[in-house]
Amino acid sequence: MSTEETIVVVGAGHAGVQATASLREEGFAGQIKLVSGEHALPYQRPPLSKRFMKEQMGPSDLLLRGERYYTDKDISLRLGDRVLAIDRADKRIQLASGDRLAYDHLILATGSRPRSTDLPGAGYAGVQRLCVMDDAIRLRQALRRGGNVVIVGAGFIGLEIAATAIEMGTSVHVVELADRPMARVVSEPVSSFFAEMHRAAGVQLSLGVSVTRIIGLDGRVSEIELSDGRRLPADVVVLGIGAQARDKLARAAGLACGNGIEVDARMTTSDPSISAIGDCASHHNSFTGGRPFRLESVQNAVDQGRVVARKLVRKPAQYDSVPWFWSDQAHCKLQIAGLSLDCDQVIIRGDQRTGDFAVYSFQGKRLRCVETVNRSGEHMAARRLISSNASVMPEQVAAKDFNPRETARTVQVMNS
Repeated sequence: MSTEETIVVVGAGHAGVQATASLREEGFAGQIKLVSGEHALPYQRPPLSKRFMKEQMGPSDLLLRGERYYTDKDISLRLGDRVLAIDRADKRIQLASGDRLAYDHLILATGSRPRSTDLPGAGYAGVQRLCVMDDAIRLRQALRRGGNVVIVGAGFIGLEIAATAIEMGTSVHVVELADRPMARVVSEPVSSFFAEMHRAAGVQLSLGVSVTRIIGLDGRVSEIELSDGRRLPADVVVLGIGAQARDKLARAAGLACGNGIEVDARMTTSDPSISAIGDCASHHNSFTGGRPFRLESVQNAVDQGRVVARKLVRKPAQYDSVPWFWSDQAHCKLQIAGLSLDCDQVIIRGDQRTGDFAVYSFQGKRLRCVETVNRSGEHMAARRLISSNASVMPEQVAAKDFNPRETARTVQVMNS
């Protein structure tokens, strides 16, 4: 692409910011315009439910890049201005301010949003979600007041908030429709460990039940009603029922969408002048058996940002990275490499009772996923093992003398 060409990036989370940074690193000399509906400088979101909530980090600590970075790299920041529409024929985007920005290539990094719900009473004051910094500030203020906090959903966000709220001195009750926490993303041994860890910390867990309605008094939440007939007192209700792709713009523009904006291995949408990356993108990945998959993780966002940058400067680029992600809950760091979809055998190494263990999941004889709790070194080794498609047998992992780091080093040498 020439110095006369313009790339517009919509969305300033990890994916969007990485794409702009990688474009400059790869030598793109044209115009880059980064558009965000938020007024704040681009910031990271994972700490919102943890260290930011506990005021161990301030807004400036969250920044992905300092303001000077964008100036130095000649990246034009357009903050606090939402994109209303994409005009594919004229290759322009329409902004809420009334401005129209022309592009030679458009990158959609619009991320995800909390899943919508028609739950009766969801509009009462005190019913909250966590997605952006302003949400975290409101929730932090509510938690400071103490009282009864009910969290709907025992996924990563729900359990991270539960651990934080308990530390802040509130009474916490987590309600989950599935029969175990984090059931969509972790194995049963990991679910069981975290369920017991949270209960030991004082969190009440109600599993296998749903919320039928939220009850209010004078416009504010006071209770929630469960499918088993119970009513739980609630001064604050946090809805952590999952996320869905922000793909409204793409759908309205006629781009192919399923569970997110559909892209190929080079992150190109059904329009060759438009790419999609990060939480909003539905991509094909060998770790899902080739099925379309949308992954909400920093790794996914960053790696796809790098891929699209290389593509746009006409370098070899294809996304097929090993998925990995993490969750910090109280004193425990859960790290996951790979995906446990369709796995049929697990091997546990270490001691679940002390919170120092790893779970290796196999599909047949193929290692597909490794979950570690407080074992960061083993997590790094597992990522290398899975990415190399190394032949690691279940019986090998189960052996007392199995050394994942040494095995990963051996595989790396063999593949070099």
